[in-house]
Amino acid sequence: MPVPHIRPARPDDDETLGRLDRAEWSTLHSVQPRPEPPYPSFFGERSEPRDHLVAEIGGVVAGYLKLGFPTPLPCNAHVRQIQGLVVAREARGAGVGRALLRAAREEARRRGARRLTLRVLGHNTAARRLYESEGFVVEGVLPEEFLLDGAYVDDVSMGMFL
Repeated sequence: MPVPHIRPARPDDDETLGRLDRAEWSTLHSVQPRPEPPYPSFFGERSEPRDHLVAEIGGVVAGYLKLGFPTPLPCNAHVRQIQGLVVAREARGAGVGRALLRAAREEARRRGARRLTLRVLGHNTAARRLYESEGFVVEGVLPEEFLLDGAYVDDVSMGMFL
């Protein structure tokens, strides 16, 4: 499979990213209820194209990553947070997630960040292994923070210095 190409999101990615987000929704990585129609725009006031990186394979969108601020506080402006990472099922195992993480690290540096953080559900072992392999370390755990599908799930904070 070809190497993923990473690019900034564009306004015309709205429908494609929204479809991808809904298609890959799972309690493995989401604490929000399953999206139901009518579907809102993917991009909005709190989630603009400039906040997203898009992975393409052969010109087809294969995933995205949202890179934002963990808080609106100026004293926290040196930190960027990965606030969403989705890879299309058919593109898994092709290096899409890894390419997006590496691009996010570079983009965070470019934007002046000193740290990059994320949150991951404790039962998402594949994602946790990927993050650890890319240099993220566990910085905290909120035990049984969420009740998903009848089971309590930890909220794991991970981060790295850039």
